[in-house]
Amino acid sequence: MTIPAFLKQPLDALIDNALVEDIGSGDHSSKACIDANAQGNARLLIKDHGVLAGVDFAEYVFQKVDPNIIFTKLLNDGAKIKKGEIAFTVSGSVHTILKLERLVLNVMQRMSGIATRTHSLVEKLQGTNCHLLDTRKTTPNFRVMEKWAVRIGGGVNHRFGLYDMIMLKDNHVDAAGGIKNAIESTHQYLKKNNLTLKIEVETRSIAEVKEVMAYGGVDRIMLDNFSITDLKEAMSIIGNAYETEASGGINDETIHDYALTGVNFISTSVMTHSVKSLDLSLKIY
Repeated sequence: MTIPAFLKQPLDALIDNALVEDIGSGDHSSKACIDANAQGNARLLIKDHGVLAGVDFAEYVFQKVDPNIIFTKLLNDGAKIKKGEIAFTVSGSVHTILKLERLVLNVMQRMSGIATRTHSLVEKLQGTNCHLLDTRKTTPNFRVMEKWAVRIGGGVNHRFGLYDMIMLKDNHVDAAGGIKNAIESTHQYLKKNNLTLKIEVETRSIAEVKEVMAYGGVDRIMLDNFSITDLKEAMSIIGNAYETEASGGINDETIHDYALTGVNFISTSVMTHSVKSLDLSLKIY
């Protein structure tokens, strides 16, 4: 089981809060009809096609709640799956299995849907040097799982939140009185607070790209809602001076053409914003 170190604290908090929400005063359905000492087995049945995500999460949950549960992994995160396959089996307390059933399924179904959608877009970038980025358009209090699923699907995580990267978007630029003011103030802020965060600035036109190039002082330039023609022109201006990111208005049909412009990253919220969950089921046998 591999749990990235940065996930540990938010993962524990998510699990604890989810179980409080679901169990409340107790799993009275199980208590009402199943002996407290009953032992049994269950398996995670796949009922859809796609990319599997959340197996390591499931193992972590079962072992965190009940170390006596025997978890047998049959498929790994990132595996291409089809209907009828079994991802894992668990053996132990029936009460524990039933108590964790819905949490495991809810998380794995959404994570697998995200990983599947991410993989489909990553495949469209084959033959280019462009990487797929996620965004902060995630489910509140569930971002840690959704960004983990993006990584499983082959995507790259953008900043995790407002704290780990400076991103000067249109509202920041306008409120600061322009690109130069926004960048200048940001450097002063970072120096004053002894911070070493990377700086990305959003541009909305070729004129703004030229403004950033004239002033400098950033690590990445976002090209927002640029047509492919304008993106090519912007890339000819930027060259290799800064990392570049295209965003906005890019879909399955156009993503490969955007990547061919030479842009380093394409960011989209489609993987996390409105993805379809995969159908999975945990069955006692």
